[in-house]
Amino acid sequence: MAAAPHTLVVKDLHVEVGGKEILRGVNLTLRAGEITVLMGPNGSGKSTLAYSLMGHPKYKVTKGEALLDGKDLLQLPVDQRSRAGLFLGFQYPQEVSGLSLSKFLWTAHMQRHTPEDADAEGFGRDLKTHLDYLGMDESLLKRSLNEGFSGGEKKRVEVLQMATIHPTFSILDEPDSGLDIDAVRAVGETVAKLHRPDAGILVITHYQRILRYLQADRVHVMVDGVVAMSGGRELAEELEAKGYDWVKVGVTEAPGA
Repeated sequence: MAAAPHTLVVKDLHVEVGGKEILRGVNLTLRAGEITVLMGPNGSGKSTLAYSLMGHPKYKVTKGEALLDGKDLLQLPVDQRSRAGLFLGFQYPQEVSGLSLSKFLWTAHMQRHTPEDADAEGFGRDLKTHLDYLGMDESLLKRSLNEGFSGGEKKRVEVLQMATIHPTFSILDEPDSGLDIDAVRAVGETVAKLHRPDAGILVITHYQRILRYLQADRVHVMVDGVVAMSGGRELAEELEAKGYDWVKVGVTEAPGA
């Protein structure tokens, strides 16, 4: 019997930051084999959702649950959420002096492998392939993680991490922000190439430009801490043309829609 496809189910999630409620009952389901897009204006709660799922201590979950294949992520420490198969690509990646990119990637890779099943040669071959996809020079591997990297290089490194770790569910928080057209294409096309039938991807973005390179299965719109609207790729195109104000009106008229 074939195994059931992986799912990440968020149910009625409420989150506070500094005593202020940001998420007001988020319901969202991610499925293996699908690319899901979460759009919305600034301050709508998109990044709060991402950090809350990953376990950032600043974000206090007051109600709800997040189940990865039935396991409640919210009861796990950050490292165990990662080992369970969750990956977060940061909107603003941090610099780490003294830790080379190559060492960091190998350490991340080994979080989901044992010394017995680790394949250093295969890791090296895959890494070279992914660097080529992203248009990155191998010399970056010797440099400290993100130190002195351009904004585009940092975003590419986030995608490179996803490629290295092979997570079950990847959350990419605005992977296109601050990138020029060529960099958006490189990141978008690489994410599309890395997409696997046994894994799911959530792309958080303001704009649909990265969606030109991704085959989005579902598009959700977050406004004022709730998922206010859902649809297909055509919804992203409508948002691009009309903005978010018409969605905000709908939320005001029908809270929790």
